[in-house]
Formats: sequence, C-alpha cells, structure tokens
Amino acid sequence: VQLQASGGGLVQAGGSRRLSCAASGSVFRINVMGWYRQVPEKSRELVALITDAGTRYGDFVKGRFTISRDKAKNTAYLQMNSLKPEDTAVYYCNEDGFKDRYYNSFDSWGQGTLVTVSS
Repeated sequence: VQLQASGGGLVQAGGSRRLSCAASGSVFRINVMGWYRQVPEKSRELVALITDAGTRYGDFVKGRFTISRDKAKNTAYLQMNSLKPEDTAVYYCNEDGFKDRYYNSFDSWGQGTLVTVSS
C-alpha cells in the first residue's frame, strides 16, 4: 500500500494549510490514519490520528488542527489553522490496516510534505 501526501508549502504565521494523504494499492480496511511531523535533529512526533474510536492529537495542537478522513477514498486530511513558525516541519502520513479479507496487514508511510510557516 502506497501513501501519497500532498498539500505542503509556504504559509504565513496565522494562516492555514490542508494536507491530504491518499492510499493506493490493495486496501481492504484502514484501521488508523495518522499524521506525524519531524524537524532536523528531533524525533518524529505525533500530530494527530483517527480511528473508528475517535481522534487523538499531540499536546502542541491545542485545538488548532483537525484530522478527518474519507473512507471511500482511503484518504486522510489534516486541516491546520493558526499556524506558527514552530509548526515548520516535514509532515508524514501513516496508515495501517488490512490489505485483504485474510487480514494481511500493512503499515505504510507517505513520503513527507514540507510545511514552512514564516513569521
């Protein structure tokens, strides 16, 4: 299963950006869709994830970001509002689930999309 992330770019502080992550290939069911981010010399950190049970966000999000999904399109979205310069990072999407009805699993990462927030 391949993930294609898109939507990164340059945005001014206080602005908004919407990221998308589309899964392609053999997808039977997606259990978890998530977004992570990473800056140089730091570990990758959770931004948000969504499951059938609900959503979870990193502490730094503080109501600014919203994760959503379109199950029919196997696509996850991350709406980011009130962006700050410290949100500058490469954002990666991650999805895990099953490839077929025999429950062969997958855990895939997108290629990363850079979001730069200027002050």
